[in-house]
Amino acid sequence: MDAALIAGIVIAFVAILTVLRAVRIVPQARAGNVERLGRYYRTLGPGLNFVIPYIDRVRPLLDLREQVVSFKPQPVITEDNLVVDIDTVLYFQVTDPRAAEYEIANFIQGVEQLTVTTLRNVVGGMDLEKTLTSRDMINSQLRGVLDEATGKWGIRVNRVEIKAIDPPKTIKDAMEKQMRAERDKRAAILTAEGQRQSQILTAEGDKQSAILRAEGERTSQILKAQGQSQAIDEVFQAVHRNDPDPKLLAYQYLQVLPQLAQGQGNTMWVIPSEVTSALGTLSKAFTESLPASRATVTDGREHERRTARDEAVAEAERAAAEAKAAAEDSELGPRQIEASRPVLGADVPNPDPAHAVRPDERP
Repeated sequence: MDAALIAGIVIAFVAILTVLRAVRIVPQARAGNVERLGRYYRTLGPGLNFVIPYIDRVRPLLDLREQVVSFKPQPVITEDNLVVDIDTVLYFQVTDPRAAEYEIANFIQGVEQLTVTTLRNVVGGMDLEKTLTSRDMINSQLRGVLDEATGKWGIRVNRVEIKAIDPPKTIKDAMEKQMRAERDKRAAILTAEGQRQSQILTAEGDKQSAILRAEGERTSQILKAQGQSQAIDEVFQAVHRNDPDPKLLAYQYLQVLPQLAQGQGNTMWVIPSEVTSALGTLSKAFTESLPASRATVTDGREHERRTARDEAVAEAERAAAEAKAAAEDSELGPRQIEASRPVLGADVPNPDPAHAVRPDERP
């Protein structure tokens, strides 16, 4: 009984193992190659599959999805004999599981070595500057060569990307210095351009300001000259229109004389020579008798005329006294004033004794 039980257990285990080896479930996007007696028989697709146990052998499943492989940096010599390290990334997909399994032993390693050799061939014909600026061209050339070479391996290369290009440290330092010098040059140029533009704008502003200031001064002087011209013309026209006689001018001249002596800084007052003629004219105006008109026939009107004449004479004598007092305050002295001033009525004939100025009334 014990032997029969053990035999039954062994038979059951072998049967279960046989069933398990006969049934194979392949996941989606996977594929497995089946070898019957060591020879390729068929490829298992996704789903439930049956094989003959102990006769058929299923190879490891292959991933049919697009895969990404990053290769370590590879040293590449450029055309100008500089060594750069280039790091690449490869995007590929298995399209034929049978070819990927039996055409090459390790397709990942084969793609890596093919990428390195193709990269060295492409970059070897470029200098460093062109290598750094021609990544798209390098990627397209690599993809074309790899896709053509890996086609028989059942692999399709979708894209090749250069992740990094690292020149030597000395070259990096030289490039940094060059870029720094270029930036300093551009900064100096921009600063100089800014200063030049600022100076130009400042000069233009000063020029416009000077022009406007000169135009304003010119306009102001023109307007002042026109105003003075109009004022002089108005005064001249008024004087000629009123027709003043020498008597009025002499009287006005004597009224202005006291104003010449005013002021705290006046230490000497010089009487001009014209004062003699002015005083003579004024004295003659008040001492000579005027011809009687028809309107002054009556005695009352004659009396009024004489009274007005006496008041004018008194006003003239008062003005002369003020002029003499102002002259006495200066350094000239009253003697020079008396020498230069004529005696009122001395040279003027007095036909009317009633209107003559008495000597005791002189100042």
